[in-house]
Amino acid sequence: MADHILVERPAGYPGVQIIRFNCPDKKNAITRAMYTAMTSALQAADADPDIGATVFLGTEGCFSAGNDLGDFLAVAMGGGMPREVIEFLYALVRAAKPLVSGVDGLAIGIGTTMHLHCDLTIASARSHFRTPFVDLALVPEAASSLIAPRIMGAQRAFALLAAGEAFSGAEARAAGLVWKVVDPGQVEEETLGLAARLAAKPPEALRLSRDLIRGDREEIIARIDEEARHFSARLQSREARAAFEAFMRR
Repeated sequence: MADHILVERPAGYPGVQIIRFNCPDKKNAITRAMYTAMTSALQAADADPDIGATVFLGTEGCFSAGNDLGDFLAVAMGGGMPREVIEFLYALVRAAKPLVSGVDGLAIGIGTTMHLHCDLTIASARSHFRTPFVDLALVPEAASSLIAPRIMGAQRAFALLAAGEAFSGAEARAAGLVWKVVDPGQVEEETLGLAARLAAKPPEALRLSRDLIRGDREEIIARIDEEARHFSARLQSREARAAFEAFMRR
């Protein structure tokens, strides 16, 4: 299980840490153990002066299909959103150093919303962003209900988070969810090069600039908590149970 998240320091990209999803047979679905590993890596990066930026990557053709539903529901149906998920979201919001992500292919649920917390995202032309929250009788998470309308407008945010419409790489770029779209084979190189350039910048000036751009983190934390309360309540609903049972029968 430990190798389902790889934490790497890539040669040739000084100051860069990679957090890589590495469970392609399950479409990089995220378990609670994987959330814990990512949280630890983010906290370690903040404490390490040799790391200037963290990169999130998946595998060829798949960033992440979102939560591992079996693992997630084992806890969630009995007591709400797993704490490991919340702690990871807090770590994303409070990360002191730049976060860069590279997406090739599938990005579902939190595999989409986590990029709202990244400073820059590179996506391949074949990327597929989708958040089927309402289809599962749930609500948005990761403060996406706050951040998405701000960056892409109310209608695009509604299309993504409530209507469950899929966004291509080009549509995600037009919406402001990603910064740049490249060919699939260029995603990793472009993403790592971008992170290395950030890591080479004057760190204090970059930190202050990033803080000014990102704004009040506590407002985002408060929305994560509010969404989690609704999410937990929805998980106990008959509507959600029926939706999950139908999904698992597919």
